[in-house]
Amino acid sequence: MILCIGPTPAVQRVMVFPKLIIDGVNRAVWTIDGAAGKSVNVAKVLKALGEQPLATGFLGGDRGDDLRALLQAREIEIDFVEVNKRTRQCITVIDESGATQTELVEESQPVPEADYDTLARIVKKLIPGCRAVVMSGTLTPGAPADFYLRCSRMANESSALSIVDAQGTALIEALKAAPGLVKPNRSELAATLGHELKEETAALSAMRDLCDRGAQRVVITAGREPALAFDGRKSWRIRSPRITAVNPIGSGDAFTAALAWRLLRGEDLAEACRWASAAGAANALTIMAGEVNLNDVQRLLREATVDQIS
Repeated sequence: MILCIGPTPAVQRVMVFPKLIIDGVNRAVWTIDGAAGKSVNVAKVLKALGEQPLATGFLGGDRGDDLRALLQAREIEIDFVEVNKRTRQCITVIDESGATQTELVEESQPVPEADYDTLARIVKKLIPGCRAVVMSGTLTPGAPADFYLRCSRMANESSALSIVDAQGTALIEALKAAPGLVKPNRSELAATLGHELKEETAALSAMRDLCDRGAQRVVITAGREPALAFDGRKSWRIRSPRITAVNPIGSGDAFTAALAWRLLRGEDLAEACRWASAAGAANALTIMAGEVNLNDVQRLLREATVDQIS
């Protein structure tokens, strides 16, 4: 089992417009609803790849009920904490004429610290049966900054692979537990460190900094630009397959899911990143975030390349 932890899941709505007119009336030709949020996306992709994920975090209100039902329909195991705050909704707006995707994100609401204590107890109960623990996404406002640190320590104590995909204080705190891998995207890492990472050399230096602070391995994604990986000794540049994207939202989460999938199969970081890159591209071929077709992943793998950086 792979435990997917994320306090801020979301119900997701994707609306497709032939041409989006700002400050005008727009009529969608297609609308689809689904379950999302970074950790939920990871769980959905892991399920599509043949793994057994279990998703946990906070759910509340009617949207929480909807999200629970959507995951159960996919036969994804869940163990969420019921909270008083309503689960958030995010909306993806796709403009077919401009081939653009705009994400409208509803921020999560604060929850009492006692709810985090309840979630931590669930994590402690579940981790002994897990091969990996993936912590994804932002914490709720006012959350204990060390929550992912605590989860990482529990994972390490149970010899489970710990993966942290977060930013800011939550990421910096988690490094104290020496997680097996951290995977922010480049903009998230730049915001965390407080300086730009436009050049590859700057990004590589930042990755070494994360390893010096405790991370065992670091991977940073950058949308269409090459991802970078560092295992403490060697660095790699990962180029994604070239595709015409339908909706790239969630591709970073698909990358994280496939990374865990292949590392658990014993592959080295470079080869795991090649599969992860293929999964990220496969996600962008689907209308809903965090969904892949395994056949697409296998096909796109032939077009993903990894080069060691001298």
